[in-house]
Amino acid sequence: MPDMSAIVIFCGATLALLLVPGPAVLYIVTRSVAQGRTAGLTSVLGIHAGSVVHVAAAALGISALLAASATAFTVVKLLGAAYLIWLGVRKLLARAGDGAEEAPAQVAGASNARLFWEGALVNVLNPKTAIFFMAFLPQFVDPHAGPVAPQIMLLGLIWIALGVASDSGYAVLAAFFATRLRRSARARRRLDVGSGVVYISLGATAALTGEPPRA
Repeated sequence: MPDMSAIVIFCGATLALLLVPGPAVLYIVTRSVAQGRTAGLTSVLGIHAGSVVHVAAAALGISALLAASATAFTVVKLLGAAYLIWLGVRKLLARAGDGAEEAPAQVAGASNARLFWEGALVNVLNPKTAIFFMAFLPQFVDPHAGPVAPQIMLLGLIWIALGVASDSGYAVLAAFFATRLRRSARARRRLDVGSGVVYISLGATAALTGEPPRA
């Protein structure tokens, strides 16, 4: 399993990403504003139930890849780093209000059960989420520390736990701040710049310091 220092670094990187609102947060915020705090928190649970599916898929896929070829695993890690850098550059170049990343369409009044399953489906059916986990999680995996799949699952569960805490905070505060945030081009631009810097830093660090696995 990853050592404690790697887990601490992973937690820091995860929090840096989670604290910058993305499409899932916008979805949660709109639910909280439209139907109240409970609806927002229910949507948080649904979103991260969907994350479990992506983490499991990443664990199986990356483990199979490493078993097939250590070189292929290294290539995937480098492609993942490049993908993170590309996300950062796109954020930095985005124009405020260009609609590059919007929350899923809002559906008026829904039951808690519907909100949960809708949130789960929104996340499960989002290919960008699958690609992100495949790019991000391997950067913190050490093939010499034991089987890869349990490492991916552990990192994924840590991500989900931190994500539930972070997104729940947004849901609780949404009624007070969401409308102003979503309508402020300046605020959204600052968020784009902040998230862009975070993505580029993570990708560059992974690309420059990643150690290829030994065959």
